Amino acid sequence: MTRIAVVGGGRIGEALIAGLRKSGTEQSDIVVIEAVEPRASELAKKYCILSTSLDIGCEGADVIVVAVKPGDVPAVVDRIGDAISDSVHESIVVSLAAGVPTSVLENKLSAGSPVVRVMPNTAMLVGQGVSAVCKGRYARDEHLEKVVTVMESVGAVVVVDESKMDAVTAVSGSGPAYFFLLAEAMVDAAVEQGLPRDVALRLATGTALGAGAMLTAGGDGPADLRAAVCSPGGTTAAAIRRLESGGFRSAVADAVEASATRSRDLALAAQKADDDERDD
Repeated sequence: MTRIAVVGGGRIGEALIAGLRKSGTEQSDIVVIEAVEPRASELAKKYCILSTSLDIGCEGADVIVVAVKPGDVPAVVDRIGDAISDSVHESIVVSLAAGVPTSVLENKLSAGSPVVRVMPNTAMLVGQGVSAVCKGRYARDEHLEKVVTVMESVGAVVVVDESKMDAVTAVSGSGPAYFFLLAEAMVDAAVEQGLPRDVALRLATGTALGAGAMLTAGGDGPADLRAAVCSPGGTTAAAIRRLESGGFRSAVADAVEASATRSRDLALAAQKADDDERDD
């Protein structure tokens, strides 16, 4: 039995709660901590779980998941540190925020507190997320395994070193938006070709669903799958040739680089703010 406290009842927090309940986690093992009372009551009623204050919710929790905006993480973890500082029960503090290093969280908790950082993506809202997890300085393998089990309730999980989290953010964290933009562009182009917008949307989204299923089926990789659709001299080959000549690959590479750079900048800013606060 793992007792889980979810701090933050927004879309990501709710997605995790929904996944945990769907995976069979007992309602008595989940508590939500949400500052907005109507939202807290809504979640408690919807998932038959306890909604309570941060102090009470974190007491005795095995895993404390921080599902708030990145800018709010330091202050929230500071409060969590105060709440569990005198506890003899070991809690794993888990951050779902982009760009906040584990060291920032560790500095606000008691010495030796285990911290695990997770980079989820929005597909966890439909139980199809992919999350990357990494452990902080004091987290052990058993801590990481426990967090992996929690995150598997909303999708696939990969384990990486923290040094790779900026790249993870750029690929999977920001990645759904790239696919949404492609689908949006395909719909607009289809309308220009004379299709009704609702038909174009069904075609684009159905194609995305099928292509995703083929990619995850465990067979050929993306290059082989793409080649299999491109008959020599055919319509797909003509389309791919136009995408390549338009700089499609370089645009994707530039986008991933921009996201990774922004993630690194956020991490540096969070670290600097933490250093400045401890110097004061």
